[in-house]
Amino acid sequence: MALPIAFQGRLRLPVISAPMFLTSGPDLVVEVCRSGLVGTFPALNQRSTQGFVDWLGEIEARLEGVSGAAPYGVNLIVHRTNPRLEADLAAVVAHKVPLVITSLGAVKDVVDAVHSYGGLVFHDVISRRHAEKAAEAGVDGLIAVSAGAGGHAGALSPFALLGEIRSFFKGTVILAGALGTGRDIAAARMMGADMAYLGTRFIATREAMVPAAYKDMIVSAAAADIVYTPNISGVNANFLKPSIVAAGLDPDHLPAHAELDMKNESRAWKAVWSAGQGVGGISDILPAAELCDRLVAEYEAAVGEFCGR
Repeated sequence: MALPIAFQGRLRLPVISAPMFLTSGPDLVVEVCRSGLVGTFPALNQRSTQGFVDWLGEIEARLEGVSGAAPYGVNLIVHRTNPRLEADLAAVVAHKVPLVITSLGAVKDVVDAVHSYGGLVFHDVISRRHAEKAAEAGVDGLIAVSAGAGGHAGALSPFALLGEIRSFFKGTVILAGALGTGRDIAAARMMGADMAYLGTRFIATREAMVPAAYKDMIVSAAAADIVYTPNISGVNANFLKPSIVAAGLDPDHLPAHAELDMKNESRAWKAVWSAGQGVGGISDILPAAELCDRLVAEYEAAVGEFCGR
């Protein structure tokens, strides 16, 4: 297993708070990083590159001099329909963002640009084929997005996906998919993951930039309320069935969606809310720092219990 040198000694817990579209912003990132976990956000959560640059400056200023703060990260959508990729990448390089998470395409030029200043690149994958292509592009880590994850998710069991990636990739491997407790994080480590990737659990925090009704729906939902479909954004993703109904759609008869186009993404995700199958284990809305403390305590208890056996 391989935790990046840049992370060694800087994390209370080997966890990344996933960059969630329209959800993760400076407040959430800063509170997670101050708590010793890696906080991240998508560049496209700001409407312009200048707004993105402003957020980078704000996060860096708020974390400067904070003892024990973990590195932060940014998500770049590497898809041909993202017109801001070049400008946003230039901002990432200028600010020397410690971690870049790439999605929907692994491009060597992007990896090389981040490596030019010593940054790390982790890439989302849902299959061995995607993982092999990303490894060829030179990424430092692979995020195994398995069945049950929120947002754009795969359909493979975490055991199958993690095992296949480990068979050929020697870099950092991060597991995603219905992880929401410290015990889940410990289980991911036992399976061979270097880090855990938590998204949905951080939606139910005070700092998440979503309506209160969304957070309440997360708390009241169960795994059976999650719908896996390509018919919301053009790519398979998991969504909350009650939000589909509230948007005036029939979850069982969703109209086909055209191919993914990043210019239309925000419209789709504002009306219908995403979440992973781990919603059934979420029962409260907490400040992010309190959630991080809970995850650390749960993780340590789980590891202690296992060692005791």
